[in-house]
Amino acid sequence: MRSDPNRPLSPEEQPSWRKPVGVLGLLVFIGLWAALVLSQVDHIGRLPWWAQLPVYLVLGLVWILPLGPLLRWMETGRWRG
Repeated sequence: MRSDPNRPLSPEEQPSWRKPVGVLGLLVFIGLWAALVLSQVDHIGRLPWWAQLPVYLVLGLVWILPLGPLLRWMETGRWRG
């Protein structure tokens, strides 16, 4: 929290455009990923239940992989640590 609300913001304190863009990008990515998975439901549904389980587990978790770099970029402006 800033001690003096009348003091101008420093460059580090300036609101960043990366956070709203990152959130919108994340929502678009999740929507596209969900559409991709939904487009394969008929094919996956033909598999026995024991084969569907790992497929849905993997598909349900893979979308998380790009979150680390995206969140890092939103906070720092860099993709890599």
